[in-house]
Amino acid sequence: MTMLPTLSLLLLTPPGQGGGGLSAFVIQFGLIIAIFYFVLIRPQRRQAAQHKQLLASLQRGDQIVTSSGIVGEVVHIKEDQVTVRSGEAKFVILRSGVASITNRGPEEAKPA
Repeated sequence: MTMLPTLSLLLLTPPGQGGGGLSAFVIQFGLIIAIFYFVLIRPQRRQAAQHKQLLASLQRGDQIVTSSGIVGEVVHIKEDQVTVRSGEAKFVILRSGVASITNRGPEEAKPA
């Protein structure tokens, strides 16, 4: 019984006495979204764009490291597949599996 009057007092507060809470919540929520954007989303997009540019610049003779850690030389490039020679073995990987290019082959070293 004592809970009912307290609840009704909370729900029926005059308009001028508690209006700042909603605007403070909206500002805090906006700040949280901005922090997530600048700390997580923006760097991830930048990294994805750099990886896409790296895959586009891939050419024969490049020494690469795959995402699984295999080091090899690019032998042949298809649309979405790359043939890599590592030691005595040749294998085909997806182009998206290339993590980095360690050094360029002799084709880029030639002056134009």
